[in-house]
Amino acid sequence: MFRSSRLSLSELIELCRSLRHYLGAGLSLVDAFRHQAKSGAARVRPVAARLAAALESGDSLEEALQREPSAFPPLFLALARVGEHTGMLAEVFAELEKYYLRQRKLWRQFVTQIAWPVTEFVLAVFVLAGLILIMGVLADIRGGQPLDPLGLGLAGPSGALIFLGVVGGVLSGLAALYWLVTRRLGGGAATATFLLRLPALGPCLQALALTRFCTALRLTTETGMSIDQAMRLSLSATGNPAFTACSEQIEADLRGGEEVTLALARSGLFPQEFQHMIAIAEESGTLDQVLAHQAEHYQEESSRRLAALTSLAGYAVYGFVGLVIIIAIFRIANWYIGLLG
Repeated sequence: MFRSSRLSLSELIELCRSLRHYLGAGLSLVDAFRHQAKSGAARVRPVAARLAAALESGDSLEEALQREPSAFPPLFLALARVGEHTGMLAEVFAELEKYYLRQRKLWRQFVTQIAWPVTEFVLAVFVLAGLILIMGVLADIRGGQPLDPLGLGLAGPSGALIFLGVVGGVLSGLAALYWLVTRRLGGGAATATFLLRLPALGPCLQALALTRFCTALRLTTETGMSIDQAMRLSLSATGNPAFTACSEQIEADLRGGEEVTLALARSGLFPQEFQHMIAIAEESGTLDQVLAHQAEHYQEESSRRLAALTSLAGYAVYGFVGLVIIIAIFRIANWYIGLLG
């Protein structure tokens, strides 16, 4: 299997931590990347060396990062652009470090919760394949009719291999479908909007996008940047095509003198309670504080919803394994009763 060229969460965390430290100590961006090219993680060094060379040649950070789209996730690219435009790169890398730390925690939480259901599923598949094998072999020894425990017409060694091949094929197909949706179709606004409307997955994706949106909008508005430009960068920072696609319409509304709350409401992507919070913040002049609070709120919300999504996936695995085992038990019982008859 080919390894992805994108930096891992751990590598991104260490890179953001180092850049935050170097820039906070007064080093230039070129020197910060030079240090990473010498002392960074193994996969970070060549990327950092190319970025340092691009910056030395006169490119901006945004232009240098545009040449490395496969190494960094969209959020890193978007917020780095925000930091360069606002002169708050150290603060941006600090926020990215905290965000990726939370993402790693969520990923480890997901792996921990899903590990046992997946293990049970794998064991159940091999137990059923062994049952098909054993029943076929016993029937051959006794010279009788082989038992088909699953009702699929499979028995003996060939039946066990076919069963394992079919299960492997189905899992490979599901993996290919996931890759197609997330990597190919996921780049479209229509697909992203559809995913946001799914019952369990949608709220989790929305909470993750709003976490990024609030973080980016707080950083941009703190610098006095125009609200339409801040909104464009913040929507891009969500990393969600559904939010990015409505950027032009929201910018046009804001340039026309529309309030932020009404401009966001027309997109249909922001929940009612979020719009209410932004409306209060606009009236009271506390937008920065409210956005910081909302970023924390949606980070906790995404963690809670991811845990619920993981539990749902676990229950689905339990249900599938239980159903297959029940079917096998009843077919074996019917076979045994038929022998007694």
